[in-house]
Amino acid sequence: MASPLAQFDIKTIGPEINIAGIDASFTNAGFMMVATVAVVSIFLIMGMGKRSLVPGRWQSMAELCYSFVADMVRDNVGNEGRKYFPIIFTLFMFILFGNFLGLLPYSFTFTSHIAVTFTLAMAVFIGVTLIGIARHGMHFFTFFVPGGVPKVMLPLLVPIEIISYLSRPVSLSIRLFANMTAGHTMMKVFAGFIIPLGFIGGWAPFAIDVALTGFEFLVAFLQAYVFAVLTCIYLNDSIHLH
Repeated sequence: MASPLAQFDIKTIGPEINIAGIDASFTNAGFMMVATVAVVSIFLIMGMGKRSLVPGRWQSMAELCYSFVADMVRDNVGNEGRKYFPIIFTLFMFILFGNFLGLLPYSFTFTSHIAVTFTLAMAVFIGVTLIGIARHGMHFFTFFVPGGVPKVMLPLLVPIEIISYLSRPVSLSIRLFANMTAGHTMMKVFAGFIIPLGFIGGWAPFAIDVALTGFEFLVAFLQAYVFAVLTCIYLNDSIHLH
């Protein structure tokens, strides 16, 4: 029986490409990222191509995604967050469809790799930090000084605030990576019992796997939502310094 973790192996697709000692070959992870971008693009183009006054199914779904993220940005960042809507919408759709496509049989879930999720989290972290410095200059660093705290406590609290801030990309990336990895591993474990237990005994793990699949669709959406809403919260902190 194959290991439940074998589904997360990075495999090269096509010829191996080596550039200055770095393996730059096209992999199953890269293929799924490209496929995700293509599917999202097709979904939005089909949804908004006609721009009907009375929306059809595709347009309704596209508008629902748009309004969902727009409301998220407005509620967590305010009107000043409107200019950053495109990047948050892109992050949400990329992670959401990547999670969903990873649930297809024989596909690959790139959000189950810490290298991918950490890269996304670091991009968010660096972006919101640069936005905060660009808007507030050196005053941005007062974010690490809690208001209304006695000065004698600052040597203790300021390092805690700095460590908490620097840990954001770690917690953001691990949350997505761990949830997707754990869910897919559990599905693979129960699926491995179906055939060995036979026609009679295999129904129990099969039923559990079906239930886990439905649960994983919910987790796939929630993790995309959590990543996007935390990005909004971090952006709000950089803009308003609170």
